[in-house]
Amino acid sequence: MQKILLIIEKGADKDLWGRVSFDDNLIVDSASSLESLEKKMKKTLHGLHGVNPATIEFDIAHDLTAVFSEKAYLNLSVVAQKLGINRSLMAQYAAGSKFPSTERARAIEAAIHELGRDLLSLQIAVKGERVGRRKTRNKVKNIA
Repeated sequence: MQKILLIIEKGADKDLWGRVSFDDNLIVDSASSLESLEKKMKKTLHGLHGVNPATIEFDIAHDLTAVFSEKAYLNLSVVAQKLGINRSLMAQYAAGSKFPSTERARAIEAAIHELGRDLLSLQIAVKGERVGRRKTRNKVKNIA
């Protein structure tokens, strides 16, 4: 498998845009979904460089402008608050009118990952009982 970096960006037309650098060529395309974009990119890589699409695995990375539009459930204000930065500055990053430093981009990514870990630890209870299952000592045990 050949792993290739595919960077996802937000388009003004609501499509996702993707870019791949391969053999000093920048390949750019758009599609309505990530799955469609991956298929188009594989087809283009095959046509331009003879790469077998079955051997391509994309390493997906999101440009900051795409994160908050593609992941609409992600709250821009909450991320800004976690980082201790102004919401309007975070909105400018998301809109692409300002660009964070590499250090700030890493901090944004870390804050989003922290929110994800927090969600993964969430347990739901209905009528006084947990509905989830939790692993204990290599066995899955119903928690009640």
